[in-house]
Amino acid sequence: MEEASSSSTGSVRRPDGTGQWRNWIGFWLLGLCNNFAYVVMLSAAHDILKKQESKNSTASASVTLAVDFQAGNNSSSTYDCSPVTTGAVLLADILPTLVIKLAAPFVVHKVPYGNVLEGWGSGTGGAGVAGSILYSGLIQAGLSPRTTLLIMLVVPFAMIVSYFGLLVPVSSVPQWRTIETENAAVNSDERQWLLDGTEQDKSTPAEDRATGPLTFTERLHVIRGLLRFVFPLGLVYFAEYFINQGLMELLFFHNFFLSHAEQYRWYQTLYQIGVLLSRSSLRCVKIRKIWTLSLLQVLNAVFLLFSVRYQFLPSAWLVFAIVLYEGLLGGAAYVNTFYFISKEAEDRHREFAMAAASVGDSLGIALAGLTAFPIHQYFCSL
Repeated sequence: MEEASSSSTGSVRRPDGTGQWRNWIGFWLLGLCNNFAYVVMLSAAHDILKKQESKNSTASASVTLAVDFQAGNNSSSTYDCSPVTTGAVLLADILPTLVIKLAAPFVVHKVPYGNVLEGWGSGTGGAGVAGSILYSGLIQAGLSPRTTLLIMLVVPFAMIVSYFGLLVPVSSVPQWRTIETENAAVNSDERQWLLDGTEQDKSTPAEDRATGPLTFTERLHVIRGLLRFVFPLGLVYFAEYFINQGLMELLFFHNFFLSHAEQYRWYQTLYQIGVLLSRSSLRCVKIRKIWTLSLLQVLNAVFLLFSVRYQFLPSAWLVFAIVLYEGLLGGAAYVNTFYFISKEAEDRHREFAMAAASVGDSLGIALAGLTAFPIHQYFCSL
């Protein structure tokens, strides 16, 4: 066991080499399980909407035909539109997460956790590839989307195995102290004072502020400092999820060997492969200028928006390459944002800063889901 340098909250003992690998693998699995269901739902979004469309057709053929006519949803349509955008599935996925993330920065410090950023980031990227490929593979094998989704319900149980079976418990967790522990420390100081006959040095109010919980004013100060990270991160995620759930469904090539549903699933899979590669690249390259990644992602979104409108791309192969590149940008923005926050934030601000910054990506995703509705309606009404 190695002794870590003393921080403002005290000295914490860190795991040795074996323990560090256990923690890395444990957080990799936690990241994978955390994002797995989210990715599978997005990969299945087109199938879910088609299934719903089919049920509506069976229940009321006349109403469905009227809706299809108004939305341009027919076999001769250029866009082969579903009645509702896949952004609806995205919003159902992300809104509960956004609510939790808005509250988490103010309570998450009550529960300790290590900052094994590389393992977590790589695991969330791995969830994208594993979820999208596994879903597509089971569908291609002949299983229905419903059966496939039910099979995948077993994956979150791996979180329990990872947390209790792999993670190495820390020997000292200063930020997780019960009231009894605090009282015991105070009583110990008082007993020492009585024995020595001299009063122990008392910390000044400034020292108390340096080691105690963050005040509301301090949290506002940290949030202001995070804006330079949160805005570009949110913009990256807005642009990429506008592509993924607002445009991918409309990027359909009739004369291609893959069906519409298969093209959509491969778009999602290649995007997730790009995310995995870039989220696992932190040891090789670090990108400080997140705004550069934001602008490049916005250019991707604008280019694909025009390609949907004017249909100038000759083949899905070009879209495959662009989507892979899009995933590389998105994953790089995510992992580099949180890496530099973890390095630049003060010790006692770090947990709050990283939790608060995570709101940026979810807010960008939610806005992209909302934007997908009018875009879908516009193109499908042409």
